[in-house]
Amino acid sequence: MKAAVVRAFGEPLVVEERPDPEPGPGQVRIRVEASGLCHTDIHAARGDWPVKPNPPFVPGHEAVGLVEELGDGVTHLTVGQRVAVPWLGRACGRCEHCLSGWETLCEQQINTGYGCDGGYAEKMLAWADFAQPVPPGVTAVDAAPLTCAGVTTYKALKVAGVRPAQLVAVSGIGGLGHLAVQYAKIAGASVAAIDVTDEKLELAAELGADLVIDARKDDVGRVLKDHGGAHAAIALAVDDAAFAAVNSGLRRGGKLVMVALPAHGTVRLPIFETVLNGTSVIGSIVGTRQDLAEVFQLHAAGRTRVVHEIRPLRSVNESISDVLRGQVRARIVFDLGMGW
Repeated sequence: MKAAVVRAFGEPLVVEERPDPEPGPGQVRIRVEASGLCHTDIHAARGDWPVKPNPPFVPGHEAVGLVEELGDGVTHLTVGQRVAVPWLGRACGRCEHCLSGWETLCEQQINTGYGCDGGYAEKMLAWADFAQPVPPGVTAVDAAPLTCAGVTTYKALKVAGVRPAQLVAVSGIGGLGHLAVQYAKIAGASVAAIDVTDEKLELAAELGADLVIDARKDDVGRVLKDHGGAHAAIALAVDDAAFAAVNSGLRRGGKLVMVALPAHGTVRLPIFETVLNGTSVIGSIVGTRQDLAEVFQLHAAGRTRVVHEIRPLRSVNESISDVLRGQVRARIVFDLGMGW
């Protein structure tokens, strides 16, 4: 099989031939149909974060494909079934976090495309218990971004406790943000969309945002306060200043939900205002298997729209450059059926 491999941090990915992986007990082999390009894949390939993957490895954690072979003990999936393989490749299932519905906080978790090979390949392995069935009618190229961008923003809105008639600020309208806008609208909230490009602000308005804020020229905090302040701010822009700006626009009792992970990000919080206003700062990391099932259910019901650009996997290095230059409207999805 062919795979796009990180051989060294900061170097272009290398397309190489590898033997087909053999599933072990509890695993399945998947023939990948589509794989989304998430900014996390770029961080992985560059070794940006304190805990680093070990090259050589295959990135990609928005993988969708057809089960090709079952490992010993796998009885709930069938050959030919379409499944998605998310960031949470595996959790222990026994710790306090797993048993209380917070498997994404498991300290023994293995992350797809980071702690094990991911979906930038013709075939991959997955732990069967964490391979999420994709409902009929949901295409592979739509399911791929929902597997991370979708479930991550859906979970962030859950963490924020968003309710109808609240004002939700979505900072960063891209692969994650365009879905966050839609989930907030589904929850009955009013949405303020914040970005620095005309195209993405236009996309947010097209998807139902009630207010668009151009952070290049508008004082984000001031505009939000002029509209009563945000009950919740979902921070998706990979930029320290964007976190601080949207935090300044919270109303009393508001919540800043941090999702994006700048490589060396640090936010200075004004202690006096934070205490006096009773605001909260919360970290939110991806979502559980149940969250992803709900995301797929919403999409199957026609409640969400995935905005993506389809490319062959051979364009992976060019695609990474385009993302870093801000030249991608929402999500790039590699279609493995387009050849190499």
